[in-house]
Parts: sequence; C-alpha cells; structure tokens
Amino acid sequence: MSDVLHLPLRIGGATVRNRLYRAPVLEGAGDGDDACESYTRQFVDNARHGVGLIIQGSSCIWPEGRTSPGMTCVDSREKVLRLSPMVDAVHAAGARIFLQLGHGGIYAMEAWHEPYASQRRGPLLAASPLPIWLRPLYRGVPVHVMTTDEVVAMADRYGEIAAWAREAGYDGIQLGSANAKLLDQFLSPFYNRRTDEFGGPVENRARILRLIRRSVADRAGADFACTVKVPSETAPPGLPRCTDAEAIELARLMQEWGYDAVTPVRVSVFPDTTLSRGDAPDNLTTNKAMAARLQRAAPNRWRRFTLRAGFEWGGRRAPFEPMWNRSLFAAVSAQVSIPVFAVGGIRTAAEVNEILERDEADMVGIGRPFYAEPDLADRILAGDQHPRLCRNSNRCVPAQMLGMRGACYNPEVNRAKHSTTRG
Repeated sequence: MSDVLHLPLRIGGATVRNRLYRAPVLEGAGDGDDACESYTRQFVDNARHGVGLIIQGSSCIWPEGRTSPGMTCVDSREKVLRLSPMVDAVHAAGARIFLQLGHGGIYAMEAWHEPYASQRRGPLLAASPLPIWLRPLYRGVPVHVMTTDEVVAMADRYGEIAAWAREAGYDGIQLGSANAKLLDQFLSPFYNRRTDEFGGPVENRARILRLIRRSVADRAGADFACTVKVPSETAPPGLPRCTDAEAIELARLMQEWGYDAVTPVRVSVFPDTTLSRGDAPDNLTTNKAMAARLQRAAPNRWRRFTLRAGFEWGGRRAPFEPMWNRSLFAAVSAQVSIPVFAVGGIRTAAEVNEILERDEADMVGIGRPFYAEPDLADRILAGDQHPRLCRNSNRCVPAQMLGMRGACYNPEVNRAKHSTTRG
C-alpha cells in the first residue's frame, strides 16, 4: 500500500486529505429543487468512506447548453446556492468538492431531443460553422457561430458562476473542456476554423481558457481552485484533431496561465462511448424504460438510429483498456509542475498506487465504479485487491443521456452486489 495515496495535496486554496478523487460523471440529478438531495445521496456516502475529492459532474452555464434532461443548471446565483447544504455535508464528512462547469455547444440536447427542441429558446452555440459531414444531422436545427464579443462574454460568465460556487462553499471548479463539449469545440481543429483571435494555432484556440482563468481569479479570487481538462482526440482518418503533442502543449499553457491542476484525457471528436471505454451498451433496446424514453426523445427513426450507432461505434472502436490515459497523463506529469489528475479505466488499488509511486500523476480518479460500490474509497485506501464490481458495460451511459439517475444498470452487477450484501 502506497504512502503517497494517503498524503494530503494542496490545489489552489484547497487542501485535499488524500490522493483519491471521484471523477465527474453525470448523476442525473436534474435541474429541480430536489437536485441538492440527489447529490447528497451520492456524494456524502462517498465522502464518509474516505474519498479525498469529489468533482460534481458537468453543470451547465446556460440552460440551452444541457446535453441531457438530467443535467443540472447553474445559470443563476439562486440555483448554485441551493446546493450549499450538500456541499456542507460533504465537508462535514471530510472531503473537498469541485463543481465542473460546461456547455454542450452543438451537442446540446436541443439538437437531438425533439421535445426539448420544440421548446428551444435560441440556436445552438458553435465555435465555427458545422463541418460539412455533420450538416445532414442538423437539418432544421438553427446553429449560431459565436462572435468574438460573445466568446469574451462567455469567459466572463464562467468567472461569475465560479464566484457563486465559492459563495456556496465549493472548494474549486473544473472546466468541462473535453468530451466534445463547447470548450473542447474551441480547442479542437476538428471544429474550430475561426479566423479571429480564437482560431488558428493551438495557443489561439485555447485563448478562451486564458480568459476564463483570468475571470475566475477576478471574480472568485486568485486562490479559488481552478482546474481544467486537456484533450487528445481520435478522429476518422484524414480529419484534423488534437494530438498528444498538442495536449502536452495545452497543459504547459494551462500552467503558464495560472491553472491549479490539469486532467489529460484521450477522447473522440464525437460524444460517443469512446470517452468511457467499454462495451457497446445494449439497453437502448433491451431495457423497456430506456427504449421508451429514447422513442419519446427521438421519434424520428433516422435520429434514433444515429444515436444508437454512436454508442455501438464507440464501443467497438474503443473497448475497455485498463488505465487507457496512462501514457498521456504520465507524459504531461513529466512536463508540468502543477498537479496532474489521472483518470480513465483505473479500477484497482494496485493501479492507483502504481501511478502515484511512479509520479505519473498527483491525484487518481475513478468514476463509474462508484455507482456499483459507494464505499469504493474504503477499499482502495485499504489496498483491497479484489476485482471491482463494475463490468465496464457502459449501460449507465444511455441512462445519463436520457435523464435517468446516475446508477449501475447492469443486472449482473446488481445481482452480485445484492449477493455480497446478503452474505
């Protein structure tokens, strides 16, 4: 068992009690008054069992940027402050908590979820005009390419929400700047073909992150922890993408611009299951409740086929691989002096300890397995080498997309958990 795992770590103005964090996943808490209660049920249990840091999964800076009906909005001070009781409870259990902020851009749910599209307040926000190969999927869907002034205003918006988050007691924020979200659409040459100060070479494409960091410091305080994801992308052959070399350069820029930590991740240019690695989930057809939700969300057969195909394609081209981001986060760690967060396919105490002992990262994150094992931190911190219950089936991912609560939807896992509990 590694001594490093149990060491505290300073991130901005926050001190985390150990090196294990719950990585952000979409909890399906929604945007109602019961969101606080839903997060409390998930996070306080994790904190009691010893996790050092919790990153609350993507919360949206504007309602029209949600990628799922289950996503929480933080578009007003009141909505952020209503989460304060949960934040206080996490602190009382000994953990720190960061709020991940983001916007879906062209993949906001108004692009694919027809009941929400019919209530659309405005067009989808985009970094650049849609690539030609995507345009057939957006027939009849209004898309607005953000002006230079609008990009600057969006950067200030992040600072404004960071200030509300600090008021609510959060210990910091993480930018949802990967997984094909709007900030990633600025970073990625696959999407970004701008000719203003936010387009061109990697430093220009990342300029939005520089402005956000400055705004967070101005509005929430320079000591309020501000962390960011840096993506390396896969794309169809011959199409532009962020490479590992660019991700490393992004990490260097983030350090130069004052970010307190970086999370390097390998993702697809599309929001498919490549980002979560594992099986192609079958429950969009086999689970009657999910199939019915998908039917309501996408009455059009072509749209349903496209959504299911994204899951199938992602699962087939990116099967589960232990520690799939390892070479990337290790390479970034060798180049920067700010904390590096590891995430992606990390499942065992041995993997966690090995990453820390080799100085390949400063924090190690686990996400979806917490659905199956809320007490997972206890097991990792104790050096338990038993296999995790999570089977990497990705059956939790369609549920998140359709607004269902964050939970394990694999019957085999739930039977095994029930059997273990009874035993």
